[in-house]
Amino acid sequence: MAPLTTNGRGTEQRFDVNLSILFTELPLLERPAAAAAAGFGAVELWWPWIDTPTPPQSELDALKKALGDAGTQLVGLNFYAGQLPGPDRGALSVPGEEAERFRANVEVAAAFAASVDCPALNALYGNRVEGVDPHLQDTLALDNLVLAARAASEAGSILLIEALNRPESPLYPLVSAESAIEVVDRVNEATGLDNAAFLLDLYHLSMNGEDLNEVIDRYADKTGHVQIADNPGRGAPGTGALPLDDLIGRLRKAGYAGWIGLEYKPGDRPSAEAFGWLAN
Repeated sequence: MAPLTTNGRGTEQRFDVNLSILFTELPLLERPAAAAAAGFGAVELWWPWIDTPTPPQSELDALKKALGDAGTQLVGLNFYAGQLPGPDRGALSVPGEEAERFRANVEVAAAFAASVDCPALNALYGNRVEGVDPHLQDTLALDNLVLAARAASEAGSILLIEALNRPESPLYPLVSAESAIEVVDRVNEATGLDNAAFLLDLYHLSMNGEDLNEVIDRYADKTGHVQIADNPGRGAPGTGALPLDDLIGRLRKAGYAGWIGLEYKPGDRPSAEAFGWLAN
């Protein structure tokens, strides 16, 4: 297991780096080593192949090798989510070709997760589609999330359900902690596996104006992964107004002992220079 990161107050925190938003100035296969050089033993990724849910096995093998050579543990991976970054916010509830692409990706992503002992797979819900009945989309979503949960379980992983924020993702239906938790509960009820969990992203929830202390207190026990960025700006902690140190402390007191993903923009500097806040 990757080592803990220790801040200047001697408090151990399990931070990992999202390599789809940090170190993107480097080619994908160079990012794990860059994260390791910056002091991180754990990383996470959005689905790296935005144009295909089924990349050649050679590309999957190359990523596995890059992670291993760097000594980095992959602790989170998105299923195929369409053009992300870009206009898409997932594929699993989008009827037609996109839902088919998600289903084609499920076994590929789960097999890769199993091959690198990745403990969590994130399934972004997908945008509402104009002219399509939301009930139809939600039914399709549940069917696909059940497939994903079963595949994740076989891979030894949990399935994450994430709430995004309405200002940046106005067509995404899960824009509150409560809405994401409802989906988590429906998936667990449908599968009986109890391996679906909430991805609690403090940046997104703050953008929605939620009471973050209340969210933590209510849902820490259903949280499988946490991501952070400051608000406004989605920058590193300390660049905005969120009391992230206090919020992380509250999560720990509430019993959350998992990884905290650094999913923020580095700003006008190399990513390697975006971690000075950890020494404060």
